[in-house]
Order: sequence, then structure tokens, then C-alpha cells
Amino acid sequence: MYSLVQKTLLKCDPEWSHDVSLNFLQRSQGTFLQSVYAQETPSKPTECLGLHFPNPIGLAAGLDKNGECIDAFAAMGFGFIEIGTTTPRPQSGNEKPRMFRLPEHKAIINRMGFNNKGVDYLVENVKKSQFKGILGINIGKNKDTPETKALDDYLICMNKVYEHASYITINISSPNTPGLRDLQYGDALDHLLIGLKNEQTNLAKMHNKYVPLLVKIAPDLDEIAVQQIAKSLLDSKMDGVIATNTTLDRSAVAGHEFANEAGGLSGEVLTERSMQITALLAKALDARIPIIGVGGISNAEDAKSRLEAGASLLQIYSSFIYQGPKLIKELVNA
Repeated sequence: MYSLVQKTLLKCDPEWSHDVSLNFLQRSQGTFLQSVYAQETPSKPTECLGLHFPNPIGLAAGLDKNGECIDAFAAMGFGFIEIGTTTPRPQSGNEKPRMFRLPEHKAIINRMGFNNKGVDYLVENVKKSQFKGILGINIGKNKDTPETKALDDYLICMNKVYEHASYITINISSPNTPGLRDLQYGDALDHLLIGLKNEQTNLAKMHNKYVPLLVKIAPDLDEIAVQQIAKSLLDSKMDGVIATNTTLDRSAVAGHEFANEAGGLSGEVLTERSMQITALLAKALDARIPIIGVGGISNAEDAKSRLEAGASLLQIYSSFIYQGPKLIKELVNA
């Protein structure tokens, strides 16, 4: 039944299908209807970030931006779930259409633009959830917040989600918020990370709980940029890094009718580049902080290769859209 519904939705408008799917997941979680997608996954315990993961396969941020379907995704057998990106204030995102499927490449282009209902709404959903597992919360800045004030937005979100998160991800790599990726470099990056690390220290004392901070980076980086980011992560004592976000490169889909659409490209076409960034990061970090690998992980071979390249945990998004919950079990078994 799930496969039939999925095939139908994949023929419809991408964002409409996305909204319908999340609406169903939100309404069905915790009811008999979740049997449509619920499954048991093998126990493959993994220790990372000072946390205990029942298995190393997680849901990447971006699918459940508002934390409305946490219990539904938990029922599918994910070892951890990352919600967001959330921002201090609600925002509608970019104009539609803003999501495009490239099924020939098992890929997706999106320029959603951090469309979400704001951090307060997300926090209320987390409070209502029955999920007791590992929950990451991905935070960003509002589109109209200037780069020079970006730290303020991240601090607002961090303060509000801290006590509810297992870990917090700092998203500075989405290509769909103007100027956001500039925060990955030089003094701007150091200023942001030092400010967040100082606040983490304060919040850990306040809540008597240490919540790891991770940074999510882009795949469109050269080796020198990766080395510089790695140095900043280590100097600021970040707890981990997620590699990678979506790409702006279109070489893998050249000639496709949507190839020139603005936005981030994800899916199988990202496998090789994301793998390269993971390997470069692993070398530069020298195993001092863990890497969560994401981007183009579509089968057991991809999963094994990404772990061998230096990742400790894995996340999926686009491949999950195309393949459904059965992919989770396949990857865990691998």
C-alpha cells in the first residue's frame, strides 16, 4: 500500500506531494494508521557525540522543518531524527514553484528558503512528541536578518531549543538564503562559532545538560576551504560536523529540463562530491570530532563507503523520498 501511494505522489507536484505526505504522517502518528509505514529495524548501537544511537541511520534536516511528524519518523526505525531548519520568526520562504524532481537522476532541486513556522512552534511540537530517542534540531537565520547580525538569530534559536535537543546543528550552508554560505569562511565563521560556543557553556550550566553543537557545511568547497573550516571547528571546539548540504553544481544533470532552476541539488548525483568532502574533512580533523555523512546515500554500498571515508553516522533525505522506509532497514542491515 505504501509503495502504491508513493508512486502516485511521485507523479504529482513535488511540493503538494510533500505537504500531503507530512499532513498524513502528522495525523496518523500514534494511531493504527501508522502501520502503513511503521517497521522494526535491527539494533545496531552506535556511540557518538557522547550519545547512544540505536542505529547509525538518521533523517536529515529539511523534511520535517517544524517538528510536526517526529513520532511518525521514529516509527519508521530511524536511529535519530533531525528537524528544522527553524528560524527565530516564521517565514514563508521563496516564491513557488520552488521544488523540482529529476527522477532520471533520482535527484531533487529545491529553493524552499527556510520556509517554517518559527522556533516557538517547533518547540511546542517537540514538547508534544512521545519520542525519547536522539533528536537533532537544525537552526538558521531569517532571510531578512543581515549577515552581520546572524549570530543574534542563531543565539535566539539556540536558547529556545537547547533543553529539548539531543544535539543542535548550525546551518550555514543552505544555498537558498542569500549570504548564508558566506558564514562558512574566515572571520565570519570564527565569530559565529565562538559566540555559539560561549553560549553553549552558559546554557550547559543553566540546564545542567551538555548539548553538542554541530555545523553543517556545503559540498561546493575546495580542499583549502575544507581545511580552513576544519581548523575553525577545532579551534572553537565544535562537537561535530555534518557533510554535506545540497550543491549548486549542475554538471551531473546538464541538459535536464530543470538543470537551470535555482536552488540546491540533492540525491544520487551528490554521492561522489559529498564523499570527497567527507574524506577531506576526516583527514583535516584527524578523528578529533565526528562527521555525520549525508548526501547521495542511496544504498548499502554508499553507506559502507561513507563510513569508510570517515563518517560516524549517516543521514538520508532525497533517497528516502524516492525509496521510502524500506531504505532505512536496508542501510541499517548493511
